[in-house]
Amino acid sequence: MTRYLLATASVHTTAAAADYLGDRLTADDEVVVVTVSEPDLDERDAGDAANVARTRLLPATVEVVEREGEPVEEIRSVLAERDTDVLVTGPRRGDPEESGSDGSADGAVPGSTVRALLGAVDVPVVVVPLPEL
Repeated sequence: MTRYLLATASVHTTAAAADYLGDRLTADDEVVVVTVSEPDLDERDAGDAANVARTRLLPATVEVVEREGEPVEEIRSVLAERDTDVLVTGPRRGDPEESGSDGSADGAVPGSTVRALLGAVDVPVVVVPLPEL
């Protein structure tokens, strides 16, 4: 059994993670999906991302954990609470049609949350790229 923690706030990031995990998941695996509400993001994005996870990450058991606060702190908190084997994450906004000045939205350069998590957690981190449209 493998327990994955999927940190996501967008449908696009969740779909990319599902594409990555698709052939890896078995009925014995668990995916804990963490969404963190932030003031500048539409709350529906996190809810939609959770719904995508529930449908696309089968046959694994999927649990959704909704948090409020600073994403890095909340993700690290859930990692500490769970016996997680792998952290899966991607671009914060996760919209392949929008790109920031640093390229973070198109997956070329990880965003600040991903950069803060890399090397600062005790599990392997998989950063999924968004598909090109």
